[in-house]
Amino acid sequence: MADDPDPAPPSPSITPEEQIALGAPLMPGTRSEIGRIAQRRDRLLAAFTLIAGIGLALGTPFALKSGAEFFLPLTTALVIAIALVPVLEWLERRGIPSAIAALFCILVFLIIANIAIAAIVVPATDFFQLLPTRITRIQHNLSPLLDLYSTLEKSVNKMFRQIASTPVRQPQTAAVAPPSSILELAATSAPTVIVQFFFGILIVFFFLSGWTGLRKKTITGRTSFDGAMATARVIQDVVDDVSAYLGTITLINLTLGGIVAGALYFLGMPSPLMWGGIVALLNYIPYFGPILAAFLLAIGGLMTFTDIWLALIPPGVMIGCHLVEANAITPLIVGHRLTISPLMILVSISFWGWVWGTTGAVLAVPLLIIIQTVLGAAGKPDIAGFLFEHGTLVHQERARRRRSEGEGEEGR
Repeated sequence: MADDPDPAPPSPSITPEEQIALGAPLMPGTRSEIGRIAQRRDRLLAAFTLIAGIGLALGTPFALKSGAEFFLPLTTALVIAIALVPVLEWLERRGIPSAIAALFCILVFLIIANIAIAAIVVPATDFFQLLPTRITRIQHNLSPLLDLYSTLEKSVNKMFRQIASTPVRQPQTAAVAPPSSILELAATSAPTVIVQFFFGILIVFFFLSGWTGLRKKTITGRTSFDGAMATARVIQDVVDDVSAYLGTITLINLTLGGIVAGALYFLGMPSPLMWGGIVALLNYIPYFGPILAAFLLAIGGLMTFTDIWLALIPPGVMIGCHLVEANAITPLIVGHRLTISPLMILVSISFWGWVWGTTGAVLAVPLLIIIQTVLGAAGKPDIAGFLFEHGTLVHQERARRRRSEGEGEEGR
């Protein structure tokens, strides 16, 4: 009996990709075999890249948290420097050298920060040092509300009595004087804080003084015209978005703080500028900052006024102004330029707050803007496409569909 003939070669109408999907035999050395090896190699490299990216994403937060003494002042300085770039470019267009323009920007920033410390930190320290002596007034103001919650009244009154019975150490409290300026704050801080402060100032200065040359070198260093234009566009978008956001939010927060301070002044609450500054500062932290500001204003009102309803007016004024600002003013001014998902803002605040505390929460939105701008230009990794579009699941589905279509044609 004659040997069985060799199996018929695959139909020329079937593409190499379909042969691979159907499991058809391929001759060694053919183009289809080479293509299949190349496809496997690309998939292996993509898998290694994906695993390395996941490892980097998991390890970076812990590295940033453990190295906060270096990364926190560096990141803060870079965000401040990026926000000051428009001022630097405005000065350079008027013929001022880069070094002098950078020094001027730093001096203006330090003066503003010094005024903020003198207006907020000093009166806030003096005001809240009176908290142990105002426990009785706070307890008296809260007694109508505590009566509404009879089940919690005993535990709350017990806690207040324990706080009120604690002796107040007046000499130790009076011996600690609040800092009145940045220099005094640096002089009374730990050496590490002083080093971080001057490190950040130097980073801002050298970044601004070399900004023009650095940007030109980065753009001209591209090997193609399209690459140079894309790099220039990304750099300009980062500067425009960060500076526009911080400048606009700063103006909105100062206006909000001024309105709250004016309302508190007419209510007769002490240190209205301090409370306005606290509201403006905490409003940089979306969602959580206004809640904390309202809580502090409630404590201040309970410490100041003897009527609970009058004491609740300051946080009520702040909440009302914030609702108008957050739902009408900020979306009207910022929303047309910068569209950020509220979910991403919450994730960013939680992440950077966990890594760097309150400072990280303040930097969360500017860092989110920078990351979104860079990823929008560079392209986001398509993990779903890697897993499903070019994987065996899709190929098996295609092969199954091909077989069902072939059987249908044979039946007809």
